[in-house]
Amino acid sequence: MAAKWIFVKVHPNAKKEALIQNSPSRFEAWVKAKPIEGRANDALLALLGRGLNISTSRIKLVKGGLGHNKVFQLI
Repeated sequence: MAAKWIFVKVHPNAKKEALIQNSPSRFEAWVKAKPIEGRANDALLALLGRGLNISTSRIKLVKGGLGHNKVFQLI
């Protein structure tokens, strides 16, 4: 499988966790974790793994580690 890029807008500190696909490469995610010490990024990574049915080791955060808009590479 060739590398694929996905773009995710994340909402940390949400009441429920959810992942919605807006287009083939654009997602919106809600995670319960607060954006402290990378906890929201870790929760988002786990949510993407479950939602996309792939191992989290195949998902790499490329851009947006500190922001709401993130870019991931799927390998």
